[in-house]
Amino acid sequence: MMAIRAVLFDLDGTLLPLEQNEFMKLYFGGLAKKIAPRGYDPKALIDAIWTGAGAMVKNDGSEKNEAIFWRTFTSIFGERIREDMPYFDEYYRNEFWDAKAACKSHPLVPEIIRTVKEKGLRPVLATNPLFPAISTETRALWAGLDKNDFELITTYENSGFCKPNPAYYLDVASRIGVAPEECLMIGNDVTEDMVAETVGMEVFLMTDYLLNRENKDISRYPSGSFEELLKYLKAL
Repeated sequence: MMAIRAVLFDLDGTLLPLEQNEFMKLYFGGLAKKIAPRGYDPKALIDAIWTGAGAMVKNDGSEKNEAIFWRTFTSIFGERIREDMPYFDEYYRNEFWDAKAACKSHPLVPEIIRTVKEKGLRPVLATNPLFPAISTETRALWAGLDKNDFELITTYENSGFCKPNPAYYLDVASRIGVAPEECLMIGNDVTEDMVAETVGMEVFLMTDYLLNRENKDISRYPSGSFEELLKYLKAL
């Protein structure tokens, strides 16, 4: 086993405790409310966002997720949607903060990141890159962190793969210049995060906000709460 050099963290449900269904309702509901007055049906907008997300998940790395999302969006609404892009940016700067109501913060999170750094390890915010940097950096703030806490944050602007594609994890390791076997991936989603194991990464499954849609056997993964994760990291 190679020594761990980098620690990859999922964000939603891992570093940022949240009720996912409530969060998505506030997130997409707020975005639709912001954009709909420009002449769009709110349900059609939300459906199109999901369609765009699905297209990004299938990305093979040949272009950035952002390009795929907006091409998909444009194929649904026509070129006029691109003229309304400033309203999306405005939403993330302002109304998106309303979605914080579905999120909590955990007092151990800053200590967890501090422990990683004190051990000379490299922290990466390996959140599924389906959203813009501004959305991801804002959610990191809600968790009690800052974008400067991480060597790399994956966003739809800078990534060409998504979870659960194993290529996403290979890409992250390559971008920070370490072998996959030198990475530890920490996340709460069995399907999206534990797949990192298939490329040689070590994994730790966060159980406080566990997502296990496929009812997989999770007994073989190192797992636990925030407190148990902190102990695990200190023992590395």
